[in-house]
Amino acid sequence: MSTIESMFTDPKSRAFKNWHSWITTLIFASCISLSLETVPGYSEAYHQQFMWMEWASVVFFSFDYLGNIAFAKSRLGYIFSFWGLVDLISILPSILMLLNMAVTRGTKVLRLLRVARILRVLKLSRGAIDDLKKAGGSRTDTLAANLKIYAIILFSALMISSTAMYFVEGSLYVQDVLDAGQHAIDIATPEGTKPEVFVPVDPIGGNPITTDKQFFTSIPTSMWWCMVTLTTTGYGDMYPVTVGGRIVACFTMFAGLVLFGLLMDIVRTAMMAILFGEGQAK
Repeated sequence: MSTIESMFTDPKSRAFKNWHSWITTLIFASCISLSLETVPGYSEAYHQQFMWMEWASVVFFSFDYLGNIAFAKSRLGYIFSFWGLVDLISILPSILMLLNMAVTRGTKVLRLLRVARILRVLKLSRGAIDDLKKAGGSRTDTLAANLKIYAIILFSALMISSTAMYFVEGSLYVQDVLDAGQHAIDIATPEGTKPEVFVPVDPIGGNPITTDKQFFTSIPTSMWWCMVTLTTTGYGDMYPVTVGGRIVACFTMFAGLVLFGLLMDIVRTAMMAILFGEGQAK
């Protein structure tokens, strides 16, 4: 078996472990880069760094995708599987944007589809589940594997919810939208008359989103709201005001309940093992 083949087919090989460790690191780095790119001013100030990060992600994710196809037992089965489609969608929009194709230039849908890359984080849970199976009766290894799975799910929920909130509600008042809206008003305003200030509107509810309610200006900013929503009832300093944003909030709160239940189960298992010796290897 060649080294490249073992990277994709032999979980016990060093090549497989090293490759998946690198892909794991790149997944997290890519998600963080994608988040920081939405911070006002960062996209222009660190454009070159974000571009290099995007190129690196595309190259290695493409190699990983092609490798999975080449060494899959059923190539069509992998291509049309859920994870195969996630892998494809996570690289295809970036390739089109990086090539700056005329048909897709400036298309915001492509930027939205890049968010699918976050779903690759969930694939990491499969490795954590394998670690849990290998742990056997070792309570230390079992606890570590459970915490790893929980951390992966928490990070995935945090990234997906905060990104969804930013694109559903925050994208209504990004600077480009505000500038375009104000420009349209300025053009329509008769000469000599003071133009009105542009105020974005909820496309579903029709309610205006005033400046004091424009909270989700970037993905990192949305993460604060997401974190307090997942772990508590929220502090009230940030809240969605659009119909779409409230739908995202409902799913986030439900995810928070599920994550709390998972954490309590992990803590209960750990406490029972520590205090009463349950779950110890025989």
